[in-house]
Amino acid sequence: MRPIQLITILEQEFISTRAGHHTPVMLWGPPGVGKSDMVREVAMNHQAPVIDIRLSQMEPSDLRGIPFRVNGSVEWAVPSILPNRKRHGAAGILFLDEITSAPPTVSAAAYQLILDRRLGEYQVPDGWAIFAAGNRQGDRGVTYSMPAPLANRFSHFEVETNLDDWVTWAYRNDIDERIIAFLRFRPELLFDFDPAHNPVAFPSPRSWEFAHRALQKFDKHPQLLQGALQACVGPAAGVELNAFVNSLDKMPDLDAIIAGDDVPVPDEIDLQYAIAAALVGRAIRAHDAGDGTVTHGRILEYARQFPQREMGVMLVSDMHRAIGEAIFSVPQFSDWAQAVSDVMLYES
Repeated sequence: MRPIQLITILEQEFISTRAGHHTPVMLWGPPGVGKSDMVREVAMNHQAPVIDIRLSQMEPSDLRGIPFRVNGSVEWAVPSILPNRKRHGAAGILFLDEITSAPPTVSAAAYQLILDRRLGEYQVPDGWAIFAAGNRQGDRGVTYSMPAPLANRFSHFEVETNLDDWVTWAYRNDIDERIIAFLRFRPELLFDFDPAHNPVAFPSPRSWEFAHRALQKFDKHPQLLQGALQACVGPAAGVELNAFVNSLDKMPDLDAIIAGDDVPVPDEIDLQYAIAAALVGRAIRAHDAGDGTVTHGRILEYARQFPQREMGVMLVSDMHRAIGEAIFSVPQFSDWAQAVSDVMLYES
């Protein structure tokens, strides 16, 4: 399932805790596809805390707590890491990350916690959602087969990678527009992991964020940049990205495009992707500054100039996902939509 759909599901599961309809959710997927990030995004949207418990690093007794004697009886000191209304708040997310890496004896200790929302006398506060995530057995990670009694305590969702969803996230998180343009140009490299070869570095949504950081650190050190990119996304993808970045010195003047000057579209496809990504970035910054109408109009005018109209459609679609319905109020939008009406039905 696409990340944007899964975030909606997690949102609804979090909200449903108030009405008592919450079902614990298990997210399955290969390494680096953003399982943990989706959980944190939901928590951030609701300004709620996340308690991240790695069962793989625990003993069974770590969850149950420590017994102590009180007046001839044994009581249990509840671990402070478990959600507590006074310490952590009335609502939040208990996140059991890497749950498939936990030995069966530890995961068995979590059965009652996940299904019944309690451990002995301890009870999870009503406003807290329980989410878990883990790799599949074929992903070359340290994983155990999930026992049937544990699996039956979750609703299960498989995380898929989706370039449009990642691009929306990337613009929102200020990922370098050169990375976005490159992945529009080479979409199959968003996630390229072959567990049979067990690569150390490989392209994934997570490692492309690392490549973004490498560009910020080594952009002024060209002799180091390619090696730094390869260290993040693997040898082949690193070489391709470095070559793509080096080709961008031929890009047209974006300021001239925004000014409304007559700027021809370059013939090279990679440069067209780079222009499209950079213009979406300009559209976002203009929108955030509150004076986007002129800028957005000029970008829409330029989008009509691409020899392949699908390139302009991609540009405007990314703009729409980034700035929302504000694009519909730009005068040039209707002209653009009319010009590409035979190419696509615009999704509002």
